[in-house]
Amino acid sequence: MAGPDQGVADPFRAFIKSTRRVVIKVGTAVVTRPDGRLSLGRLGSLCEQVEDLLSDGIEVILVSSGAVGVGRQKLRYQKMIHSTLKELHQMKKHEPDTKACAAIGQSGLMALYDALFGQLDVACSQLLVTDSDFGHEDFRDRLRETVTALVSNKIVPVFNENDAISTRKAPYNDESGIFWDNDSLAALLARELGADLLVLLSDVDGLYTGPPSDKSSELIHTYIRELHHEQVTFGEKSRVGRGGMTAKIDAAWLSAKSGVPVVIANGGVADVVSKVMNGDHIGTLIHRDAAKWDHSHTKGSDIGKSRDAAVAARTASRKLQALTSAERSQILLDVADALVKNEELILKENGLDVQQAQASDTPNALLQRLKLKPGKIAQLAAGIRSIAAMDEPVSQLQKKMELAEGLVLEKRTASLGVLLVIFESRPDALPQIASLAIRSGNGLLLKGGKEAARSNAILHKIITEALPPSVGPHLIGLVTSREGIADLLKLDDVIDLVIPRGGNALVTHIKENTKIAVLGHADGVCHVYVDKAADVDMAKKVVVDAKIDYPAACNAMETLLVHEDLAKGKEFNQILDALKIAGVTLKGGKRAAALLNLDESKDFHVEYGDDTCTVEIVRDIQEAIDHIHAHGSSHTEAIITEDQKAADLFLRSVDSACVHLNASTRFSDGFRYGLGAEVGISTSRIHARGPVGVEGLLTSRWLLRGKGHVVAKDKDIKYTHKSLPLVGDASGERSANGMTTANGVA
Repeated sequence: MAGPDQGVADPFRAFIKSTRRVVIKVGTAVVTRPDGRLSLGRLGSLCEQVEDLLSDGIEVILVSSGAVGVGRQKLRYQKMIHSTLKELHQMKKHEPDTKACAAIGQSGLMALYDALFGQLDVACSQLLVTDSDFGHEDFRDRLRETVTALVSNKIVPVFNENDAISTRKAPYNDESGIFWDNDSLAALLARELGADLLVLLSDVDGLYTGPPSDKSSELIHTYIRELHHEQVTFGEKSRVGRGGMTAKIDAAWLSAKSGVPVVIANGGVADVVSKVMNGDHIGTLIHRDAAKWDHSHTKGSDIGKSRDAAVAARTASRKLQALTSAERSQILLDVADALVKNEELILKENGLDVQQAQASDTPNALLQRLKLKPGKIAQLAAGIRSIAAMDEPVSQLQKKMELAEGLVLEKRTASLGVLLVIFESRPDALPQIASLAIRSGNGLLLKGGKEAARSNAILHKIITEALPPSVGPHLIGLVTSREGIADLLKLDDVIDLVIPRGGNALVTHIKENTKIAVLGHADGVCHVYVDKAADVDMAKKVVVDAKIDYPAACNAMETLLVHEDLAKGKEFNQILDALKIAGVTLKGGKRAAALLNLDESKDFHVEYGDDTCTVEIVRDIQEAIDHIHAHGSSHTEAIITEDQKAADLFLRSVDSACVHLNASTRFSDGFRYGLGAEVGISTSRIHARGPVGVEGLLTSRWLLRGKGHVVAKDKDIKYTHKSLPLVGDASGERSANGMTTANGVA
């Protein structure tokens, strides 16, 4: 499953792939660090991406800010080493002259570009211009000739305004051919030099409807002047640049109006230039014909709509939390009944998903996850009913202590708030996750794989229609576009936890692109170790089940480890024959491949997700443990042995979320562990680990009850810190005043 947003093509930007000449403007905030020094990492990455474009036959023209910032740093240093202590004390009150900064900073900036491009065997050249230069037609002609000569030889022209000698004192109208900053210079050059695209890189993700620091501001993916011009409210300018978003949008629109489309993006995003040139859904596109395009398919993708969905889920979750335990349980029973009642409709929609997936040559492992097998709806309903029958999880008393006489502290469980769960193509995950959210009093936003779009839609509809009016359908939201996920990942103020259920690429992408806490596992590389003291008949049964029961599951066995003493006898062949008869394709590690004449697997950290399994021979149990730690994913491991000491060592030493003795790895599942269901299996070591059920979706609160106590520097208070018994708190019900009652007594 691809990561949302980054790497997702935007249909409006397909034209970008035909670009042959691009102007890239790099803002001061991209070129420099917050302390004013040059950002070597970002500039190095930029140069590498430019070199890639040159290799693809694309001509690149750079407009680079940063000289003034670099020069300011140099002048401050010069001032410091040649100043007395008194002068140093007063120095901060006097900023260096901007023109002097530009004069001294240009050489340093270009020296770095020359060095970085030189490492890539790319040549660059410096061109300094002033606004008055463009008032002469001869200058424009010579400029075009020079740039054409440079780019035809794969030399990168690096433009900058010659601030050291510029006579401009105030902004001018670019209609006359004059520019006022490097954004407008880039726009002017894009027009004059016949560019196909202009890319403006700054320190913001794109154009927002308001200041980016305002959480209510919406990122505009495609700027429509007729729609957005009056809506946009501009905030402060960049931390170091001369212009701001106002200047940027003015320059961008002048370029777009002349026929050169513009993309405004964040220069701090990894591989941003490559993503823009690939037509990915990143930053803000400004195109003169945008108003004529059909934007209906992007409905719901703006961050404002995403925020509304998250806020609505939080509001509904608080209504849910206000219900009694019995009322929340009844909701789950209603959901279970609704699923059973609509089983035929659910299977029909799922069948359409499966048909479409088969027509698209979807891999068999994915098809297995997608298909709802006979009896699955009944099994889901049974799981939901078991969750409804669980003890009340919310507001349970965990700790009670007397801090001082008459001052009592309680620690109680509490709902997390709003969960965002991104899951793979398994539609059966949706009702499981929804039921856990309801039982734990959480709001929920769901994003399933596109392969299960119909299945997810009908399941979501059935579940939300079963919710009572007192809670409302907005408790559980369904996100239907990848773009919407990218927006949701930015809402760290209204979403409390993200749970990604998918491949390593998805989980890694989400962790790197959100400030929200992330709970999940990246891979399910599970092992079964057959010890020398194993019961062979048991071993055959367990390893076949661990691999074949559901090969696409994250808790299926991917690697079989066998003690070398066992591998010397006929018992080893019996185990392998059992796997082969079950249809398993065997690959070997170095030792097993040589002994058994198997294809050698070069990588042990592989989640096959099908009927393939790697076999390796180990010297002893310690080597098996070391192998698991080196190549596993900390998910689920199992040992087959009759030796109690070996079993204890394995269970104690293996650092995985789930470790089994003489039992299949397939048991690591929320339903089988008695949790009712699971939102996923976490390999994290913080908060929740292993199958995450209701308890993993809770946090805690501290409630302090006193009688007018004050701190007053602790003068008149005697702390006792005495633990109190957790008695008379079985029900966890809430009274009308919001206080927890015990056996109906507030």
